[in-house]
Amino acid sequence: MLKNLFKPRSGPRIGDDLYARAVAQARNPAFYTRLGVADRIDARFELYTLHVLLLVLRLRDEDTAQGRDAAQAVFDVYVSALDHALREEGVGDVSVAKKMRKLGEAVYGRMNAYEGPLRSGDATVLSQAMARNVYAEPQAEHAAALAEYALSSRARLAEQDFKAVLATPAWAEV
Repeated sequence: MLKNLFKPRSGPRIGDDLYARAVAQARNPAFYTRLGVADRIDARFELYTLHVLLLVLRLRDEDTAQGRDAAQAVFDVYVSALDHALREEGVGDVSVAKKMRKLGEAVYGRMNAYEGPLRSGDATVLSQAMARNVYAEPQAEHAAALAEYALSSRARLAEQDFKAVLATPAWAEV
C-alpha cells in the first residue's frame, strides 16, 4: 500500500509537457506577425486557451481513461499556470480567488464558444468568436485565417495516433 503512495505519477508530467507544447505553439511569432494578433497579455491568454482547448478536445476524443486523464492533467496545469502568473504579477492572496474566478469564467466562456464550431468544422462561427475574443473587433481582418488554423490544427491532431499526440502534437502551419 505504501509503495503506491510514493510511486511516481505520470499525469502531472504529461500535463506539464503538453501544456508547455501548447504554450510554445501559442508563442509562435507568426500569430503576431502574419495573423495580426496583438502582442498583449489578453491576446496571449486567448491563444494559450485556444491551444489548450485543441489538446483537451483531442485527448478527450480518445474516449479512454488515459485520454480523459491526460486532458484533465493539461487543463489542471493550465489553471495552475494562470494562478502562478497572477501571483508573479503581485496579486495578493485575498485577490487571487476573485481574479481566478474571473479568469475561470473567461476560460470556460472561450471553451464554450470554440468547442462547438471546432467539433462541427464551422469556420464562420469560429471566425466570429475569434474576432470577438482574440482580436476584440467584430470584423477583424485575420479572424477567418485564425479560425482556419484552429480547424486545421484540430484535423491534424485528430489524424495523429494518441501516443504521438502525447509526445509531439501536430499543429497546423501558421
